[in-house]
Amino acid sequence: KFTNEPPQGIKAGLKRTYADISQDQLEISNLPQWKPMLYGLAFLHTTVQERRKFGPLGWNIPYEFNQSDFMATMQFFQNHLDDMDLKKGVSWSTARYMIGEVQYGGRVTDDYDKRLLNTFAKSWFGEHMFQPTFLFYKGYNIPLCKTVAEYTDCIEKLPLQDTPEAFGLHKNADITYQNNTAKEVMGTILSIQPKDSSAGSGETREDVVYRMAEDLQGKLPPDFVRHQVRAMLHKMGHLHPLNIFLRQEIDRMQRVIAAVRVTLKDLKLAIEGTIIMSENLRDALDSMYDALVPASWKKISWESATIGFWFTEFLERHTQFHAWVFQGRPHQFWMTGFFNPQGFLTAMRQEVTRAHKGWALDSVLLFNEVTKMTREEVTSPPHEGVYVYGLYLEGAGWDRRNCKLTESQHKVLYVQMPVVHVYAINASDANKDNSKLYSCPLYKKP
Repeated sequence: KFTNEPPQGIKAGLKRTYADISQDQLEISNLPQWKPMLYGLAFLHTTVQERRKFGPLGWNIPYEFNQSDFMATMQFFQNHLDDMDLKKGVSWSTARYMIGEVQYGGRVTDDYDKRLLNTFAKSWFGEHMFQPTFLFYKGYNIPLCKTVAEYTDCIEKLPLQDTPEAFGLHKNADITYQNNTAKEVMGTILSIQPKDSSAGSGETREDVVYRMAEDLQGKLPPDFVRHQVRAMLHKMGHLHPLNIFLRQEIDRMQRVIAAVRVTLKDLKLAIEGTIIMSENLRDALDSMYDALVPASWKKISWESATIGFWFTEFLERHTQFHAWVFQGRPHQFWMTGFFNPQGFLTAMRQEVTRAHKGWALDSVLLFNEVTKMTREEVTSPPHEGVYVYGLYLEGAGWDRRNCKLTESQHKVLYVQMPVVHVYAINASDANKDNSKLYSCPLYKKP
């Protein structure tokens, strides 16, 4: 099997791109805009490919950008310059649209990725790119050359190692990339480790996992008894939107508790030799020995790096649901502890809509306000809406005093957000001047 992998780094990417460009193609247009636009396109082509290595920080979805995208855009630039009115100059809105929405943008399916691609097109393609002071990033300019050989010589002078800032990312992105690479290597090493029990005098794999299973079994919370939960929800108002949501969450939580209980019980019996070790139990044994979450648990629950983190979250989720049902609605909600956080926000919108006569659910918009409170400082629920906590910022910092986004601090990857007040307003009452607000994407897992 042969694969044509894109080269690593800006220098290697540009060298490969210019290796495929002939001198005739470079001289196909005698207009002064042609060569800088071609170099700008080559730099963009390398950047969009390189950002993939940063995972979700680079692109939400890793797109397969390839040489055909570059060639198609190059052909468009050539045709556009041939038909250009010299007095009006390049139609930059057309050029940016073709890059961000058609040639490269045609592959992009995520709205936030589309926004990023259009930002690159807007920042790098315009009359300003012909200025001698123009830089993609410090140390990366557009060289003024006449031959492919001269361009290759200029590309040779570029740094071998690229800083993430050259791709429009923060320095911290490199830490995330190195972490992900290390995890991938370690995961591969773990997966090819021998799985047989050691014949030495130490503890065998089975002994270690049996002890873990016993320990986890002792910490398992009790099951949610259906008739008790139903009685409490009736008392709280079982047709209330948030209580309907709570019932659905408890049903899913009970499924996880039951699955964990059965797996641990069967695993102990299988290790003792009382029952046959099935494929699921074998996977659970291997995963628990490597401190990973068994696949059968992950399938019905949530992502987590290790079984330790997963089980802690499991207990905390149970605590939140149990307290909500048997002690009443909390003042604030741990939003990351829900299976379906979107359902929680929809239920809150329904609650606000019902409280206002004449409002329709379709015309009610979600709004939020980041407070200065920590979760310990919340003593009462808001007048309307909900207080949520447990959200983290990645790729930015938070200025608590002025309640606004700032640049990330060096080597600080995640920043905990204060309590956020989420509420809903009618579309007709919405403040039209939202130009100062940043529309920030929210993801379940990093």
